[in-house]
Amino acid sequence: QVQLVESGGGSVQAGGSLRLTCVYTSRRLCMGWFRRAPGKERDGVATIVSDGSTSYADSVKGRFTISQDNAERALYLHMNRVKPEDTAMYYCAAANVLYAKSCHGRPPNEFAYWGQGTQVTVSA
Repeated sequence: QVQLVESGGGSVQAGGSLRLTCVYTSRRLCMGWFRRAPGKERDGVATIVSDGSTSYADSVKGRFTISQDNAERALYLHMNRVKPEDTAMYYCAAANVLYAKSCHGRPPNEFAYWGQGTQVTVSA
């Protein structure tokens, strides 16, 4: 069983920055950040494999960075140049996969463990 706890959300103006943190009890090979905007489906934001390889949604590429600190059992999402359309509940998740190639692009319903989410609101 994996427990995930997110923090770091809040309100920020467009163009600003925010860092989300996810603390976990046990790391899985594949972990990532997802978000759900009001009235929309949950979408992938970024994923990271334990060897450090990463993947990003096109909408955040070049603005967001996912990183990890295995010693601290923490996953981060560095959000830069945020836009109003980044407003959403952000979730940390972990998947039970055997191979790294099964991580990137994996749909949300194939992640077994989820945090409770942290709200990010970006004002224009």
